[in-house]
Amino acid sequence: MRIVIAGGHGQIALRLERLLAARGDEVAGIIRRAEQGDDLRAAGAEPVLCDLESASEEEVSAHLRGADAAIFAAGAGPDSGAARKETVDRGAAVLFADAAARAGVRRHVVVSSMGADPEHPGDEVFDAYQRAKGEADAYVRAHRGLDWTILRPGMLTNDAGKGLVRLEAATGRGPVPRDDVAAVLAELVDTPATAGLTLELISGSTPVSVAVKSVAGN
Repeated sequence: MRIVIAGGHGQIALRLERLLAARGDEVAGIIRRAEQGDDLRAAGAEPVLCDLESASEEEVSAHLRGADAAIFAAGAGPDSGAARKETVDRGAAVLFADAAARAGVRRHVVVSSMGADPEHPGDEVFDAYQRAKGEADAYVRAHRGLDWTILRPGMLTNDAGKGLVRLEAATGRGPVPRDDVAAVLAELVDTPATAGLTLELISGSTPVSVAVKSVAGN
């Protein structure tokens, strides 16, 4: 498969790129800064320079053309303000979805957030983040040109992944290593039977491949 990842220099994306490249997939990661390219190359991915906050749908679509799947793993980051939650966590996600559909890339996986909700109350930056992610998820779910899966991990940690998770429509809150999030994404993108599902993910007792097969109905 050829897979294009938005937010290619993110902590989850770099882990995912290593996994996909190791299994023989062709991976491209969209990045904002050229100096991030070496990290992607080291992970086995092709760096693609494109700022999703300023690019046109046509520009992004050109980078997606010929891909078998697209993964949105971009984020404004914990140190950004409410304005960038709107331009990245919502705006870039919407742009990427439209560009994927325009390029004919139907398989579309989104890294969202547990608790994402367009109606999330509150005035803090985190509240704005949850609303932005919720609005982006709603847009993708309504998109007829995509076979989408939305993944909502719990509290992300840098603990070593154990490959044991709980993956369900509703899991309740809990932590999950970024290693395991990447492993689940690698399985989801290769499991089209999970299209149309919004899934929550935390650490658990089920091996990743078994958890994905279970939600896919296999």
